Amino acid sequence: MSLESHNYNYQFRNLQEKCRQHMYYLVTMTMIDGSSMDGVIEKVDSDSISMLVGEDVVEQESGNQMDSREFGAYGRPRRRFRRFRRRTFPIATIAALALLPYISPYSYYQYPYYPYY
Repeated sequence: MSLESHNYNYQFRNLQEKCRQHMYYLVTMTMIDGSSMDGVIEKVDSDSISMLVGEDVVEQESGNQMDSREFGAYGRPRRRFRRFRRRTFPIATIAALALLPYISPYSYYQYPYYPYY
């Protein structure tokens, strides 16, 4: 076994183990071609991963187009939704994997306490 194939196998197993550690977490995945996407890793196989990838969906326009473009007295804004689709990726095409940072919500009882008189 050559040194290059041993190094490739080590990196492949390392990335596969990293995918297993981050299962069911929201992660950012960067592919070899430079594209990136965020989603939840659902399943890790020996050579591929299954991931729920998020996509933004905008509500279809209904009624008068003038009303849907205007906001205020003339109509309402279009609503945005986030939908997740299951996609499968070969592990060999993944360049990097990182957890998305989670910012905890603001706590009302943080120190220092603000006195309300």
